[in-house]
Amino acid sequence: MNYFGKREKKLTLQVLTALMAGAVFGGTALAAEAEDNAASNSAVDVYELEDTVVTAERIPTKRMETPANTAVITAREIEANHYQSLDEAIGHVNGVSVVRGANGQRQYVRINGDDRVVVMVDGQKLNDDQGGLIGRTSADLNMLPSMKNIQRIEVVKGGGSALYGSDAVGGVINIITKKAYKNETKIDINTGSWNTHNYELSTQGKENDFSWIITGGLQRRGSYDYKFDGDSRTMANSDYNNNSFSMKLNNRFSENDSLTFYYAHKSVDSGLADCKGASSKLSSSMGSRLQENFNNYSLTYNFKESTAAPGYARIFYNAKTIDAGGTDPATWALLQHAPFHTLTQGFDYQNGWQLGEKHIMLAGAEWHESKSDNSNSGYDSSKLINRSIFLQDTWKLSDKWTAVPGIRMDNHSKFGTHWSPKIALNYLADKNTQFYASWGRVFKAPTADDLYYNQGGYMIGNPDLKPESGYTATIGVNHSFDEHTSAGISLFQSELSDAVAWSPVTAGVWQATNIDREKRRGLELSFQQELSPMWSYDLGYSYILREATKSGAPMAADYGNIQPNGYRIGLHYTSGAWKANLQGTIGSGLEARYYNGSSSYNIWDFNLSYEINKQLTTYFKVNNLTNQEYFEQPSSYGNYYPCSGRFYQVGLTCTF
Repeated sequence: MNYFGKREKKLTLQVLTALMAGAVFGGTALAAEAEDNAASNSAVDVYELEDTVVTAERIPTKRMETPANTAVITAREIEANHYQSLDEAIGHVNGVSVVRGANGQRQYVRINGDDRVVVMVDGQKLNDDQGGLIGRTSADLNMLPSMKNIQRIEVVKGGGSALYGSDAVGGVINIITKKAYKNETKIDINTGSWNTHNYELSTQGKENDFSWIITGGLQRRGSYDYKFDGDSRTMANSDYNNNSFSMKLNNRFSENDSLTFYYAHKSVDSGLADCKGASSKLSSSMGSRLQENFNNYSLTYNFKESTAAPGYARIFYNAKTIDAGGTDPATWALLQHAPFHTLTQGFDYQNGWQLGEKHIMLAGAEWHESKSDNSNSGYDSSKLINRSIFLQDTWKLSDKWTAVPGIRMDNHSKFGTHWSPKIALNYLADKNTQFYASWGRVFKAPTADDLYYNQGGYMIGNPDLKPESGYTATIGVNHSFDEHTSAGISLFQSELSDAVAWSPVTAGVWQATNIDREKRRGLELSFQQELSPMWSYDLGYSYILREATKSGAPMAADYGNIQPNGYRIGLHYTSGAWKANLQGTIGSGLEARYYNGSSSYNIWDFNLSYEINKQLTTYFKVNNLTNQEYFEQPSSYGNYYPCSGRFYQVGLTCTF
């Protein structure tokens, strides 16, 4: 606990530093503020209205010319809904679900029903080789320190191993941070149910060719309420005390090249509880507290930025520590869940060339090294190295047809060489109608936990595992009926051989094993319409079937699928200083016996904001408006994992 007390004091100093930086840097640049503000508004508006994505092909492309199923959450949407965390924003995307563990402090995402998803910030991969708490995931959304510095979130649904390597089976999420164009400081203070209190400061500025964005935050909450069998109850020991800080510094050398330093910190101190449904108590299986520390650093040289094929060279260092063992060295929990440490460092390089009018060639190389340990459960300083190169050609066959072939080679220190080819086609029937199709090989290397973890002899890793490999395929069409109305449909299928799962091998003993196959298939429908300058709405539906077979048995549906049928409903209102949003997330077709007898759920979130003046905005939010009982994980051995009940929040933002 002393360590985390020191971290909190250090974080408080970092927040104060952010305030001082806003005052000092802002004060020296006030003379140019009006000009910078104009530049900022212009630049941000153009960037968002051009409707481009960069993640699907690693270069900027118009969405109607991108052969992939993509979704974008803009800074305007983040601000209008006052999203407090990445999982809150991502959870409203059609075809995407979030699974929360450890009282909501471990957050993992599924795309197309698959939790093998790459999560990035500005193109830098945050996944690590140690593994996560749930399923095949390897990136915790809760490590992201702030929503205030995000320009847009791009979600690419479908396999991306040809560009992003291991983990990119379900899809890719890229959080693109803001560039500072103006001098501005913003404070967001809010309070809510369960003694929730959040304080966040963000400051940005620009002086000549140097710019900065700094954020700092404190997040506090007591134990939350949940619904079970029609009654509201309190989850014991579910409080948290979190701190966050981020800094992005940029120096521009010319129109085409710049140097960026990025640092992000998040610390979590959260209670852990076992829930039997009608009762809850301190966790006996893991310990009384979950304590996490994330520190991510990167230094990136960007070049050819104003061209059709920008490039970069980056070095990075990511450190993660997770301790779910409590504080008593005599407890069984500490012996089994002593700190997990992961250090990941590496070098990324990408370059591109416009070859005539028809080709944009992209090439790159990556070297990533991870060191993972959990000495009390079987392994210490486990080192894994992956070297890769990739090549892609965006080939404009005609005014209507575009082909995007690509290939990636990954050389893994334990699993050897894997090739991941892909081919994608895009057809513009007219300026309002797009057809696309893609196919690609994918693979996922086993994690350090899969290989080496040993928990008391009853959960055992397997150093003889083989990597998961297979393919994904997507076809779809998007159509704009007019400038106010659009719709889309897509279908996907994926299949993996040698999929890894923790399975019982003898009585009371579970081990990581390669099962025969996993299959996922489904479809997605979307519709958006702007009814008037004040009113708009969006509708979404997704069908996802997850199946697996073990030891030659027939394919069987996965009862852990929390959205076999997923529905998204959004109603949006804006008039002058007022904004309001009502968003529904609905799931049906669940295996009822694993979810306390319920095969469906419907969650409604509402927010209302009023701009008092240009400097002050007040807002009110209600999450889980109807106080629904629902679960994001199936019950297991008498343990239930209920999500939080109705939550109220009121806040104020001040900009100066």
